[in-house]
Amino acid sequence: MTQMQTRAGSAPGGLGLKVGDLVEVRGAEEILATLDERGELENLPFMPEMLAFCGQRLTVHKVAHKVCDTISRSGFRRMTNAVHLTGARCDGSGHGGCQTACSLYWKEQWLKRVSPDDPLPVTNKAGPNGHRPTLPILEINARRPPGEDGEERYSCQATELLRAAPACLGFLAVDQYVQDVRSGNAGVLATVRTILVGLFNRAQSRSQKFLPRRLWFRDGLRWRFLKGGVIGRTPTAHLDLRPGELVRVKSKEDIMATLDENLLNRGMGFDEEMSRFCGQTFRVRNRVERCLDEKTGRMLTMKSPCIVLEGVLCGGVYNANCPREFVPFWREIWLERV
Repeated sequence: MTQMQTRAGSAPGGLGLKVGDLVEVRGAEEILATLDERGELENLPFMPEMLAFCGQRLTVHKVAHKVCDTISRSGFRRMTNAVHLTGARCDGSGHGGCQTACSLYWKEQWLKRVSPDDPLPVTNKAGPNGHRPTLPILEINARRPPGEDGEERYSCQATELLRAAPACLGFLAVDQYVQDVRSGNAGVLATVRTILVGLFNRAQSRSQKFLPRRLWFRDGLRWRFLKGGVIGRTPTAHLDLRPGELVRVKSKEDIMATLDENLLNRGMGFDEEMSRFCGQTFRVRNRVERCLDEKTGRMLTMKSPCIVLEGVLCGGVYNANCPREFVPFWREIWLERV
């Protein structure tokens, strides 16, 4: 066992943080002392992009006691002693310029509670030449071995979530909903709503398995009743939208007309959470051309850039109060200029 592993094993326990708590990100050396030789704590990587937050004070945005599995689609998985911090998203600078903007996971051992009256620390956000601090162990472990064709591959928190959260969390695990409320992730009414939606979706799924089609309610669809029907290649549109432009999300019916039976438009998915924004107006935040494939670590370059809208996040409203808050990608055919 290496010295680093020994130090990691003696890391302090969790802080019991809740939404709204003020914390300070520990310094790089303190965090390094909690990491193993892979730059991880409890199989969760500390990434190069996170060094920019060392010494900063931030509030807890959500308690990451569960994560949705977007790799193997196993449902939800349990995570311990981790939170999301307000405004702390990955900028992709250590991972080939990935534009997914994931909300970073912070182990509580990397943080410390502070009071607003405590003196401010001296941050290490940038060096004398304006460069961010680096740690070789983080840079090395942000890469996977190249693919067979020599293609560069990456490792990040999103690609390693199955290791960081190995235990599946069933829908009927009541303690997750209690923790949603106690942590401040969601209110009582929101939690009741997400449970009812989950029960409805389970009933719909079982009806498809065990009942004849004529007895299915609304074709056995999940709540929000999304159904695409395009046969063959799905349609496209090119608006050349730019940051700052005002757009309206098209109606659910208009968007359904662009999706295949798997709710995909040229491989890009539209889901129940995104349907909540139909008919609403937003500003374009940026265009997305590059994102990591969570399964393989490959960098995907989009033939047609997608759009990110200001203030639009996946709220987990219909998905068990998921705290991950993905940034949805929008096809231009789903939007219209105002």
